[in-house]
Amino acid sequence: MKKFFQISLSFLIFILVSLIIILSTKGIETSKFNKIIYQKIENSDNDISIQLKKIKFKFDIKNFSLFLKTYNPIIKYQKLNLPIQEVKMYLDIFSFIKSKTKIEKINVISGEINADELKKIILKTKPSNLNSLIVNKINKGTLKAELELYLSENLEIENIIVRGKVKKMSASIDDNLNLLNTNFDFFADPTDILIKNFNSNIDGFEIEDGDVRVEKKELIVLKSNFFSKVKIDQENFRKYSKFLKNINIFNEEKIFLLANLKHNLELNFDQTFKLIDFSYDTKGIIEKLSLRLKKPYKSQFLKKEIQDISLNKTNLSFNYNPKKENIINIEGTYTLDNIKYQNFKFKNKFLDRSSNISSEIEYEDTLKLDVINFKKKEGNKARVLLNVLKKDNEFFIKDLDYEDSSNQILVRELKINKKRIISLKKIKVKTNNKNNINNDFSIEIGKSIKINGNRYDATNLNRIINQKGNNSFFENITKNIDIELEKIETPLDNELNNFKLLGKIQKGKFTKISSKGDFGNNKFLDITLKNDNNNKKKYLEIYSDLPRPLLSEYNFFKGLIGGTLTFSSVIELTETNSKLTIENFKIKNAPGLVKLLSLADFGGLADLAEGEGLSFEKLEMIMNNNKGFLKLEELYAVGPSISVLMEGYKESSGLISLRGTLVPAKNLNKFISKIPVIGKIVIPKDVGEGLFGVSFKIKGMPGEVKTTINPIKTLTPRFITKALEKAKKSK
Repeated sequence: MKKFFQISLSFLIFILVSLIIILSTKGIETSKFNKIIYQKIENSDNDISIQLKKIKFKFDIKNFSLFLKTYNPIIKYQKLNLPIQEVKMYLDIFSFIKSKTKIEKINVISGEINADELKKIILKTKPSNLNSLIVNKINKGTLKAELELYLSENLEIENIIVRGKVKKMSASIDDNLNLLNTNFDFFADPTDILIKNFNSNIDGFEIEDGDVRVEKKELIVLKSNFFSKVKIDQENFRKYSKFLKNINIFNEEKIFLLANLKHNLELNFDQTFKLIDFSYDTKGIIEKLSLRLKKPYKSQFLKKEIQDISLNKTNLSFNYNPKKENIINIEGTYTLDNIKYQNFKFKNKFLDRSSNISSEIEYEDTLKLDVINFKKKEGNKARVLLNVLKKDNEFFIKDLDYEDSSNQILVRELKINKKRIISLKKIKVKTNNKNNINNDFSIEIGKSIKINGNRYDATNLNRIINQKGNNSFFENITKNIDIELEKIETPLDNELNNFKLLGKIQKGKFTKISSKGDFGNNKFLDITLKNDNNNKKKYLEIYSDLPRPLLSEYNFFKGLIGGTLTFSSVIELTETNSKLTIENFKIKNAPGLVKLLSLADFGGLADLAEGEGLSFEKLEMIMNNNKGFLKLEELYAVGPSISVLMEGYKESSGLISLRGTLVPAKNLNKFISKIPVIGKIVIPKDVGEGLFGVSFKIKGMPGEVKTTINPIKTLTPRFITKALEKAKKSK
């Protein structure tokens, strides 16, 4: 009996093992379950119909479960054939034993579905943003998917998992921008979507080894990491230009970018797929970047125009989130001429309309600051450090350091709003010109403005003051000012020593000045400015024992030697009335005067003007400036050789129009001596000296001035009156 029991048990085990082996490998074909499956599916969804061939009954050892497997079933959804390759149905073992078969899970493996087939299937399903995206944007490609459906006793779907692969997909991003040759693996369940091994091409971008994860919680969160090789040129740049702001300043035909970058992207959507937040960061190397401006950039500080900008072997790090502080960090080499590369660092922390910028730049090209007569030679390597805060139209320059082998300029805590200075802590300047120190001073703005130091080079100051432009840079400054400089270098190699100035600036303009300087050899400069608040006028007076430094920028006074200058001016809101007097001076090698004398055929005087110079006892000039229109009411100069009377105007456009009379003193003196009664002026016939002189006209734009002359036999009463006044004073 015992032996029979052992044999029977061994046989049963053998039968069971054999059955498990058969079920787990080849399986058992049967059609017994077809009717059950049809009923279950029809009860779950009336839109689905299915026709099955023979089903294999198998056993999954790993999961210890029974399943039914069939190949190439005919499944239709709303009369549309679904390309299904394989279906597995996992059964609950205990329900199977009790003859109450329960399907726990259905595994569906599709064949390759092309884009057109996929769109047809999607159009039969419930509309959604994702479905619309696939139908409207996907052009071609294939999809192979595996679907796992976990079912309840009523065959309701409790859970769903999808995994698969997309190959050679192309999709439209924009009208002329496409994803090409896109491949990736994917996995999805009701809460997550995961895309791995993402590779694709967009014009100029090759995307490699990317992954995307979508988490469905209160928000739909998309996270992605991928590498890209970037190659942008004039051909594909046009496709991206409309997405970039202010890009129209660059020449599209001269743009080139080659880079290798790693990207991290996070997008947050609400349940309707509306974007509510995002963050993006990238890191990598810009191998080459070349840009050309449509219009060359000109600056008063640079000798050369800037048109080409290039970066090479530059590290890039960029983080952006619209709700947090963002950072762009660039470090590498740059060139402005496509010849010599120099090192630079740039970092910008920004949020909304505010930025914190710090940079360090090597610079070898020319650089100039006319206000201090500073010129950096090409090839002299300089280092420029900048730390600036920007918010809206306000700039706060915390630190600006310029330094080269022999020059240093430091700026501390300079605040500028709408191109106007608001405050300044300190400026320190020490520069060289021709191996000699030409600037060594500092400026501090606290309760008052203090400027002091050993030297200041004011060689270009007259020209800068007389340049056109809006001089409103300092209009927010209202303070007392105290200047004390040991030496001021003026135009024409004259030095002003021990210059001191006390005054007041109100809204960027001087309202009070009391100053004195020493030219040496007992020659001085005095300047006073007084303000009358009652009549809203300012009164300026200047006295100088050396006129030339103050008049160096006026062509009319080129060649002036010696003399003393007195200048007085009444300054109103839009109008200025001035009088200039110069006494006991010479004019030598003045091109305009020499030309005029030559045209008038005053050969001897022209030779004298080119040699020893023409002497003048006095020049008086009365003028009015009203909103940029300068009217020369009268200029009268009298000397032992020649006398001049002139009037005219200069428009704000630069147009000059002058007319006047020029008479040799010999003719004039003889003529005056023959006048019996002032009022009737006729040349006496017995003089026999010919013409008195010439009248002249000068008109034109700078560089295009034309001069005409006419001989005269009679003089105007104004000229005679001036001549008589001079003669009376000389007696």
